[in-house]
Amino acid sequence: MNGRVRLVNTGRAERLRVGGGRTVWSGIRKTPVDGAVPVGALGLAGDEQVDLNVHGGLQKAVYAYPAEHLPFWEAARRTHGVSLFDEALPPGFMGENLLIEGLLEHEVWVGDTLRFDDCALRVTAPREPCGKFTAVMGFASAGRLMVQSARCGWYLAVEQPGSIQAGQPFTVVPGRREMRIDDTMRARWLKHR
Repeated sequence: MNGRVRLVNTGRAERLRVGGGRTVWSGIRKTPVDGAVPVGALGLAGDEQVDLNVHGGLQKAVYAYPAEHLPFWEAARRTHGVSLFDEALPPGFMGENLLIEGLLEHEVWVGDTLRFDDCALRVTAPREPCGKFTAVMGFASAGRLMVQSARCGWYLAVEQPGSIQAGQPFTVVPGRREMRIDDTMRARWLKHR
């Protein structure tokens, strides 16, 4: 199975307004990077991660998200009365480091490896939504909708450091194939209901 990186995004920590008018530090807002981006054990060069329980560390160094889901979220925001300046979500809006094409959650298994020309990233877990995700989406049920729809993307550990750039293809190398990303997300949803 093959796919392609549409965009590589990084972000700096900044204040984010969340519920009740309070602010927290967050690295969820990402912007595209031109050219090759170095990838080390803890993620992409220039990407800051604030809450390492949620995103970061060796097991959640990079976050990949399928571009195919963006129309779903654009429609969900409109349905919930969140106005957009234009119809398309801006690059990096989901907090993704890699906006990818050609690979969805039901095709990805924990333990699979995404092999790029110059590096390799191993799938470790689905992304679980947090209050910061809900804040940027602009409607209270955004996290629940992410879990129910399993349009969550996945975290990656760096198996082979190197570099990644937009437009680059990748190949999926199968892992042990015990649990798919969408099934893992749904199992967590049922556990916490």
